[in-house]
Amino acid sequence: MKPFKNKLAVTIVLLSVAFCGMIIYSLQSDANGISSSVSTVVSPLQKIVYNINSRVKETVDFFLNFSEVKLENEELKKKNTKLANELIEYESLKDEVERLREALNFTESKNNYKYVGVNIIGYSGNSLSDGYIIDKGSNDGIDKNMVVVSSKGLVGKVTKVASNFAIVQSILNENIAVAVMDQQTREATGVLQGLSDKKDNNMTVVYNLPISSDVKEGDIIITSGLGKIYPKEIPVGTVVSVEEDNVRVMKSAVVEPFVNFNEVEELFVVIPNSNIDEIEYD
Repeated sequence: MKPFKNKLAVTIVLLSVAFCGMIIYSLQSDANGISSSVSTVVSPLQKIVYNINSRVKETVDFFLNFSEVKLENEELKKKNTKLANELIEYESLKDEVERLREALNFTESKNNYKYVGVNIIGYSGNSLSDGYIIDKGSNDGIDKNMVVVSSKGLVGKVTKVASNFAIVQSILNENIAVAVMDQQTREATGVLQGLSDKKDNNMTVVYNLPISSDVKEGDIIITSGLGKIYPKEIPVGTVVSVEEDNVRVMKSAVVEPFVNFNEVEELFVVIPNSNIDEIEYD
């Protein structure tokens, strides 16, 4: 009986193991089926969520990059503005140096006079021909009828003086008369005045030229020194046209001044080394 019991026990154990194996296999098969079904349902949802996450990430990255680009753009704008301002300052300084160099050359070429630098602080009328108000007067040695020049040439003369300012009438004014001559022909009979034609109010005209005068377009007009006011050989301008007056038997010449009266900056009052009423020019 004992061997039989042992065989029965072994058989029962083997059957139990086999049965457990079958149960486990069955459970795994069911689990795989459920997993497959769940995967079938979940996969599209995962795809949607993934796409949404990708879009959100792309949007966030865009705004982060946009902020960086915007910041860089603002920095570049600031640098460009700074460079533009530095360029403007450089050009302004270069122009000022050039004007001062020309002024120095002008004053050194006529060193028998004293030159007082003045600034324009206003206008004495409604047009350039009415003249300028300068920031120096009798306290600085300025007197009536003193000549005013720039580095380019003749500007005009002082017509009124106060203690700390003066009024300068420019050669554009038809009431100002300047004795001039043609630098080429050396004829010293002309009188320069402002052109009364308001369409050309930045022009001057030389009257009283002999009908036989050789003055022509392109000639340089300078002061002649006659009249005891304007020193000799101050540049005035260039002849742009010549007209004949057969009735008066004379010529006249329209002259464009060397001085641009729209852009006058540095002015100099010419102070003679002797009394202005006694001075004689060459």
